[in-house]
Parts: sequence; C-alpha cells; structure tokens
Amino acid sequence: MEEFQVNIFKALAHPIRIKILKKLYEGEGCVCEINEDIEFSQANLSQHLKILKDAKIVEAEKRGMFIYYKIRSSKVMDLIKVTEEIYEKESR
Repeated sequence: MEEFQVNIFKALAHPIRIKILKKLYEGEGCVCEINEDIEFSQANLSQHLKILKDAKIVEAEKRGMFIYYKIRSSKVMDLIKVTEEIYEKESR
C-alpha cells in the first residue's frame, strides 16, 4: 500500500504533470490536444504521460493514429485541490 501511495505522490511531484491532470480533468485528450495548453514538446508531454500512466493515475486508449488519455479516478483531483486549499490557507 505504501509503495502505491509513494508512486502516486512521486508522479504528482512535477508542475507539468499537474497541468496535464488539470487539462484532463476537463475531459480526455490526445497529446496534440494537451499540448495546446502546455507549451512543451510532444515527446516531453508523452514522457510525463507515461509516468502518470505507470502510476495508474491516467489510462490510455489508442484510437486510429492517436492515443487518448483520461484520468482513471477523479479522486486524484481531490489531492490536487487539497494542496491548493493548504496553499491558500498558508498564504494568508
């Protein structure tokens, strides 16, 4: 159990991956769609998506030439929201 938790928090420990998850929270998308809001190379985004996938935070489905990603559980967004709430409280 602890190893699973550590892997999730490690996967969340990068600003680009947080941005990716916020984008995917709006709905599934392929790398080209995610790249519209996150200004990094598609190769770089793909690497970050692989980390999120390996941590079982997102899942992927190939459709034609594209791979679409979506968040496996909305609970991961609860973790992100909790950190935002802590930040807001501590920033006062």
